[in-house]
Amino acid sequence: MPKPRIAALILAAGSSSRMGVLKQLLPLQKTTLLEYVIKNVKSTDVDKVYCVIGAKAESIAPYLNKHRVETIINPNYKNGLSSSIKCGIERINREHIDAILIALGDQPLIPPAYFNELIAAYKAQQRKIVATDYIGNFGVPIVIPKRYFSDLTKLKGDQGAKEFLNSQRDNIIGLKTETLFDVDTQEDYKELINRVKKT
Repeated sequence: MPKPRIAALILAAGSSSRMGVLKQLLPLQKTTLLEYVIKNVKSTDVDKVYCVIGAKAESIAPYLNKHRVETIINPNYKNGLSSSIKCGIERINREHIDAILIALGDQPLIPPAYFNELIAAYKAQQRKIVATDYIGNFGVPIVIPKRYFSDLTKLKGDQGAKEFLNSQRDNIIGLKTETLFDVDTQEDYKELINRVKKT
């Protein structure tokens, strides 16, 4: 059996309304928050990396160019996370890709090792979705096989992905990690800086 080709899809199209400033470009260890996530994802066993941006795309795009990731612009980012997943899938479907690793651009503490755990679990059972287990609920980071891509293009709103995963519970392998931390507010950002200092 040939080695499956896996693409990473980093979702970073939001307008950072709760943060009050563009969080993708917040400083983090001599780089930006989004670039920090990109660096972690690029250190994994993926074959290609895509990044979906939307709000203030013209400000963010120049930071992505130096990382050799493919930038996808989501003009419908105000329609929620599902719109970014759909936008990414439509682009990735043009390539020979067997599965996608979906990651969030505001979860910088997730290490490459955990992404690789998800990928390894997918490679062992390639018809299964491999998701992060949030105490009984499944979410991102997640690896989704191509057989589900058409379902992802039908998602709607911020809750669409959650509804899709709930409908597929029998086809999901759940993994847990202690590194789930979303940077949504100024308080989250301060905590992130403190956590990074300790590592």
